[in-house]
Amino acid sequence: MFGEYSVNDNQPDSTDGVPTPGAGTRLGNLPPEPASFIGRRPELDLLDRLLRERRLITLTGVGGVGKSRLALRAVAGAGQARPDGVWWVDLSPLRDPALLTATVAHAVGLADHTPRPLDEELCAWMADRELLLVLDTCEHLVSACRHLAGELLQSAPGLTILITSREPLRCATEEVVEVRPLPCEGPDSDALALFRTRALAAAPRAAAVFADPERTAVAAEVCRRLDGIPLALELAGARLRLWTVEQMAERIDERFEMLSDVRVPRPPRHQTMRTTIGWSHELCEPLERLLWARLSVFTGDFDIAAARAVCAGGPLPAARVERVLTGLAAKSVVLRTEERGAGARYRLLDTIREYGHDWLAELGETQLVTDRHAHWYAALSHAADRGWMGPGQVDWYRRITAEHAQLRTALEHLLTADPTAALEMAGALWFYWFACGHVHEGRAFLERALEIAPRTEVAYNQALWSLGLTMVLQGDMEEARRIGEQCARNAAHLADPERELRAAYLHAAAVLMPGDPVRALELAGPQARAAHGGRTTGPGWLLCKLSTSYSLCALGRFGEAAEEARSLREVCAELGERWMRAYADYILAVAALGLGDHGEAARHVRAMLSGKRLLGDRLGIALGLDLLAAAVAGLGDGELAARLLGTGHAWWRTVGRPQMGSPSLRAVRDQGERQARAAIGDAAFEAAFRGGAAAPTG
Repeated sequence: MFGEYSVNDNQPDSTDGVPTPGAGTRLGNLPPEPASFIGRRPELDLLDRLLRERRLITLTGVGGVGKSRLALRAVAGAGQARPDGVWWVDLSPLRDPALLTATVAHAVGLADHTPRPLDEELCAWMADRELLLVLDTCEHLVSACRHLAGELLQSAPGLTILITSREPLRCATEEVVEVRPLPCEGPDSDALALFRTRALAAAPRAAAVFADPERTAVAAEVCRRLDGIPLALELAGARLRLWTVEQMAERIDERFEMLSDVRVPRPPRHQTMRTTIGWSHELCEPLERLLWARLSVFTGDFDIAAARAVCAGGPLPAARVERVLTGLAAKSVVLRTEERGAGARYRLLDTIREYGHDWLAELGETQLVTDRHAHWYAALSHAADRGWMGPGQVDWYRRITAEHAQLRTALEHLLTADPTAALEMAGALWFYWFACGHVHEGRAFLERALEIAPRTEVAYNQALWSLGLTMVLQGDMEEARRIGEQCARNAAHLADPERELRAAYLHAAAVLMPGDPVRALELAGPQARAAHGGRTTGPGWLLCKLSTSYSLCALGRFGEAAEEARSLREVCAELGERWMRAYADYILAVAALGLGDHGEAARHVRAMLSGKRLLGDRLGIALGLDLLAAAVAGLGDGELAARLLGTGHAWWRTVGRPQMGSPSLRAVRDQGERQARAAIGDAAFEAAFRGGAAAPTG
């Protein structure tokens, strides 16, 4: 009846419409490794030993020294594999420490649907797992990371945590490893090898430099002057597109002297990195420097459309943004990646972004560009809301997921700068909080916005309804029912049938899940829908049909339930909508099971699981596995049923509320177990169940 999406929307293939171990299964979520990794053999050997012997290791060092790359190389090898995966959490886009736990939980595949504190749920989820967790770029969240790491390590004896940060966490059990610059002495140094690699990538003609011992010595001196800091070497190497190595050696000292900031004392390596970035900044064209400054408002990665909307203006017209951005990418100021289904994405490294942000303040544009950023992503949220119920649903899900960090940043800014816009944006993202696995985060944003924003009727009603949906998923049914009633009164005052239908669904869901299908039918059934009126293809009408079909199943009126579900499925198919259509398939399977047609039930639930695998809907997958187990148990295959129940158990653990606390959902699951045990016996059932429970859910 309800559902959510995981960030990983590519589930492994399966013979039964079920995610199972096999080809394509990937434990963990490691980012792609950069091609220019050079050297670091002693550090890798040390980390290989420490990751087997210690439980909390922190890599420290100046910005740009290569902490993240070293961490990625250290954990990517087969020697660091863990039974429950190696999980990477990029914290550089995160600004609010209160969202740290939610960020980690989502990264490891925990889409918790309980009202309990999320840190407690994450500790419980990790308690019996053996995994390696990498928290990358923690220096701006040291206190929060220290607390969370301590809680997790105390609760999960099989957990190892690797931290990258410019400063240590200062925990008693922490092993601190300082990441130093690359060796830069001699003609075969690692620093020179990295400089050569970047130079050749930028300008193949630079090969002549490294074929000449005298010119190679000049390049080695450049590397030494840059202290062997990898990011500085890459920025310098990219300049060989325009300069000779002799020109670089001549000008580097001049630039360093001019750009060294004597007003702010820094350790030598910090000063080198700062002046190297300043040198790269001085060598950019004026429009490149302007774009660099404006891009600093982005947290995480972004696309070209966002860059145009946020950064154009004055001497930089929108039509020139892409060309200027390409120039920054060629200079290694901006990183460019290609992602399947998302196209080109761009990103500033933290050290480069911080420098750009200082220049944005110098230009006096911080407020202007930050406002543009926030309102661009607010507009994107509203467009996604309008497109959610159509054929672009999967694309909108992927796009909004890709923009998660930017959405957070925008909401945080609007909560202070424009609370009304924050309220509207948080309410427009109802599908993301409700259907895409961000229940805790959504509830927190909605409660904050509702508390501080002026009470504008339409925006208030939408945000209140969205909050009620998160409460339903968390099992906070009394509050959800109360808010449903409040939404209904408010919608009647607005004379808006769509909002009346949405409120009816919320109220119906709040009474249906605890076990009152009669009241749910009164609230959202055909007569109630007709009384409200409204579009029969709108979200409110369709959600009410979903609630009605499930209520009829709960009352044993399976024929009527199937008729309602078929009608719902047809409308969803015409709209090109997938999320609700899969739940219509689920109801058809429940109805078929209730009528004793186990084969028909299995067919429908496999169709449902196919849709849920496509969308990565963890709750939907868990529901479907329970139902498929009951169907195949009825067909006499007790071993497969037991395995499915075990796999379902693993998926329910990622949701946090087995069977959503619903008596009818529990009854379906128990029916499958009873029949499976009767067919194969307790010992065989337990063995098959354990095998299914070992299936990956990431």
